[in-house]
Amino acid sequence: MKLYKKETVQHINASVEECWAFFSSPQNLQKITPETMGFKITDFDNKSMYAGQIIQYTVSPLLGLKLPWVTEITFVKENNYFIDEQRFGPYSLWHHKHFFEAVENGTKMTDVVHYGLPLGFIGRIMNTLVVKNKLIEIFEYRVLKVDEIFNSK
Repeated sequence: MKLYKKETVQHINASVEECWAFFSSPQNLQKITPETMGFKITDFDNKSMYAGQIIQYTVSPLLGLKLPWVTEITFVKENNYFIDEQRFGPYSLWHHKHFFEAVENGTKMTDVVHYGLPLGFIGRIMNTLVVKNKLIEIFEYRVLKVDEIFNSK
């Protein structure tokens, strides 16, 4: 399986604690995901983030086709980082690290996603034609929404 990597770094005009409060709440994920993704949480225990937490979603990344997606929060270090990993969904592998670092005038947030696609050669073609560009679009949208939420005050 070929692995791909997507990394995004953003400066946020808020403290690490404020950023953590927002990003560690799965309910806020929908606020920073494009509507075109059809993202909806279908099962969540409404507890603060913890290692072992399971979150179920549906997503519609292509042609309105609804796909189930299940992630597990595997590691949490409060105000520092957390990791979510796909347990069931459209990827062969999805490993998403979220880092928060106090810097002058706010927080440096770094997202690092490693992902793999099923179907071998066909998956590699799909990454080139669709998936890579869709992830770029999603993370560019997130940067804009996070700027709108935190940096336009």
